[in-house]
Amino acid sequence: MTNQSTSDSASAPSSQALVPDSQGGTSAAKKPWFTARDLITVGIFGAIYAVLNYVFGMLGMFGPLVWLLSVPPAIIINGITFVLFYKRVRKPGMIFLFSLILSIVFVLHGGALLGAIATPIVAFIVEFVARAGDYRTRASAIASYTLFGLTAFTPFVPILLNADTYFQTPAWQAMGPEFIAAAQQVFTVPMLLGLAVACPVSGFLGGLLGTAVVRKHFQRAGLA
Repeated sequence: MTNQSTSDSASAPSSQALVPDSQGGTSAAKKPWFTARDLITVGIFGAIYAVLNYVFGMLGMFGPLVWLLSVPPAIIINGITFVLFYKRVRKPGMIFLFSLILSIVFVLHGGALLGAIATPIVAFIVEFVARAGDYRTRASAIASYTLFGLTAFTPFVPILLNADTYFQTPAWQAMGPEFIAAAQQVFTVPMLLGLAVACPVSGFLGGLLGTAVVRKHFQRAGLA
C-alpha cells in the first residue's frame, strides 16, 4: 500500500512548471496574473463599449443638449456589453483594464486628461464591489455597473472644475464659437449635477437590462 501511494504521488503532474534557476537547479515557474484569454476578453469588450459610446456621442453633432441627453441611453444600452464582459471576469483587475481602454480612446479623441484619469479611479472602486460578489452574482453585476455608470460622467468633471479652460482646448475650439456658446448655456452646474445623478441611475437600469438580456438570450445559448 505504501509503495503504491508513493508511486502515485511521484507520477502526479505538478501544477507548476519547473524551469532552470540561476543555481543550475530548477524552480517553479510563476504563471502570469492575466492570461492571453483574459487580455483578449478585456480588449474585445472594451472596444465594443467604446464604439457604442462613440456612436451615441456622435449625436452631439445635433447640439450640446442632444449630446447631454444621449449619455443615459448610452449607459443603459452598454449595460448589455458590460454584463457580457462581467460574466467572463475571473480575477481582480480586469474591470480596471477595461476602463483603461475607455480612457485611452477618450484621450485619443481629444478628451481632457483629468476625465481620463477619473475613469480608472471609478473602475478601481468597482473592483471591490465586484469582488464582494466573487464576480458571479446578479446583484454584484448590477451593483458594479450602477457604479461604473459614473465613468460616463467623468468627461464632464473638468467643466465643473474650470469651464473656461476646458472650452479653450483644441478639441473644443475646433467645434467653432457657436457650438461652444451653446455648450456653455447647456453645461451649467445644475445640469451637470443632474447628469451626475442620472449616470448611476442609468447604470442600475443598464445592469437590469444587461442581466435580463444575457440570461434570456446568451445563457440559454451557452454563450455566457
